[in-house]
Amino acid sequence: MSTSGTDAYAGLTGLPELVAEAVELARRLGFPSSCRPEQGRLLHALAAGARDGIGETGTGCGVGLAWMIAGRRPGVRIVSVERDQVRAEAAAELFADVPDVEILCGDWTRIYEHGPFDLLVPDGGGNGKKTSPVDPERLLRPAGTIVIDDFTPMTQWPPLIDGQPDTARLAWLEHPALLCAEVRLAPDLSTLIGTRRP
Repeated sequence: MSTSGTDAYAGLTGLPELVAEAVELARRLGFPSSCRPEQGRLLHALAAGARDGIGETGTGCGVGLAWMIAGRRPGVRIVSVERDQVRAEAAAELFADVPDVEILCGDWTRIYEHGPFDLLVPDGGGNGKKTSPVDPERLLRPAGTIVIDDFTPMTQWPPLIDGQPDTARLAWLEHPALLCAEVRLAPDLSTLIGTRRP
């Protein structure tokens, strides 16, 4: 989720059809916080490596979900959870004809009912990526991938925010169950990608 992510698609062409439809849905509903195109392209690439299952929290209007659908292999299931009922219903309608996609309405913790996954994207408000974080040992298969987005690029170690240690970022980078690294996607955007240790 990016606070101006929906606006980042203005003027872009050549998007996967379902991504363009999800962006249009976000515009119609006045939802500004879609994943940015740079993040979407990363999710598209990572989804191609999933063998069985992909999990997402924070569906929003389905922009990130659409990127993953466009990149996944046939038959790979995707489960996404959205806490806002209007957005959950609108996204479910948008993806109604897409096989192996389920959108649930509720708190992000509903994702535990459907794991473990090859790829997990905890995103959106109240999602547990910063406070009460998701448990990668429960939600990821061994060697599965977790993607935590919407960081500003790290410029020093340890990473700081307002002069204080960036505890959210450090919690993932130093998580004992993960091998985790930061990837810069744009001058103002980075993402953490972690692999669950065997």
